Amino acid sequence: MTSTNGPYADTRDMYMAHTMFRREFSLMPGLVRDVAVGDAERVQIVSDHIEFVETILHHHHDAEDKHLWPKLQAREPVSAAGIVRVMEEQHAEIDRIGTEIADAMAAWRRNADADSRGTLADALDRMNLLVVEHTALEEERILPLVEKCVTAAEWDLMIREGGEDTPPEILPLILGMMMYEGDPELIKDIVSGLPPKQGPAIEDIASQAFASHSKRIHGTSTPPRSTGF
Repeated sequence: MTSTNGPYADTRDMYMAHTMFRREFSLMPGLVRDVAVGDAERVQIVSDHIEFVETILHHHHDAEDKHLWPKLQAREPVSAAGIVRVMEEQHAEIDRIGTEIADAMAAWRRNADADSRGTLADALDRMNLLVVEHTALEEERILPLVEKCVTAAEWDLMIREGGEDTPPEILPLILGMMMYEGDPELIKDIVSGLPPKQGPAIEDIASQAFASHSKRIHGTSTPPRSTGF
């Protein structure tokens, strides 16, 4: 293993992100199937939400592809080789299904009909199963390797670059989506690391942003949690 200078990565934020993805993707097929045929306004609302979460996932995976897999393969070649290959294959399959979703969603936006709705919901079912499988495997096999060979500074760089193309105005919503089921101690640590002008206020802003968004998407500010699936 290539030596690095610690401290090593605190991966708790990855668990929090994974929980958010599992929750939101688990809810998506039902959201789509519940939209009435011809309700173009609701089609737009639900489609925008799906596109939003998928974009977050895409940036998340891009950051891993760029920063994480090469380090693990260089520093833990025996332990990492097989599992990194699986991670890359799963990322590619998620991208493939993501293209299916985008195509089905474009048709649904145009037509708001039952056929395009069903095609989209079926694709989201497949995406949900893969997201659950992928995040669970990453937590079981990848994160323990990260915690012993990727430094905190390298991890923080990956997180920063993963979000650098994100418009600042939607950062509170993303944080709120993760905070909803997040570890309170971790949330406190994240907030304490923000610039002083954001500080504790961002916690309330993020919570309010998620509650408002969730009310619009799920009909409640407290949607089912990932543990309920």
